Amino acid sequence: MTFRICTIDDYDLLVSLWEQAGLPYKPLGRDSRESIAKEMQGGNGLFIVAEIDAQPAGTILTTHDGRKGWINRLTVLPDYRNKGIGRALVEYAEEMLEQRGIGIFACMIEDYNSSSLEVFQKLGYIEFKGMRYLTKRSFPDI
Repeated sequence: MTFRICTIDDYDLLVSLWEQAGLPYKPLGRDSRESIAKEMQGGNGLFIVAEIDAQPAGTILTTHDGRKGWINRLTVLPDYRNKGIGRALVEYAEEMLEQRGIGIFACMIEDYNSSSLEVFQKLGYIEFKGMRYLTKRSFPDI
C-alpha cells in the first residue's frame, strides 16, 4: 500500500471514491472543485489517497487549526474493506498532522454511522460526552 497527497487534478478521483463508497458529499458547496482547491491551497488540509497495486483503495482528509487536527472523509472502497486500509489511512493522517506539530486528533461521526464509530474506537479514539456540536451555515450545501 502506498499513500499520496492529492492535488486538484485528483478531484474527479476523490468524488468517484466518495460515490463508490456511499459517502455523501456536497458538490455545490464544501465539496465543489473550487472549495476543495481552496482548501488544498490553504496549507492546513491534506487529501490523501491509499493505493494498492497503483489502484485507489481509499481516501482521507486531514485538516487542522494549528492546535487540533481533524480526521475527515475516511473512505475505503467496498472491495477493500476489512483489510486494514482504514486503519492505515488514519495512522498516516495522524503522522502527517504530527509532522505539523499537531498532537490532538479529533473526528466527528454521525450517529447512524456505527461502523465508523467502531473503527475509530479500535484506533484509540474516545467518545467525548461533555460537548454538543453546533453549526451555522450560510447556505445548506456548504
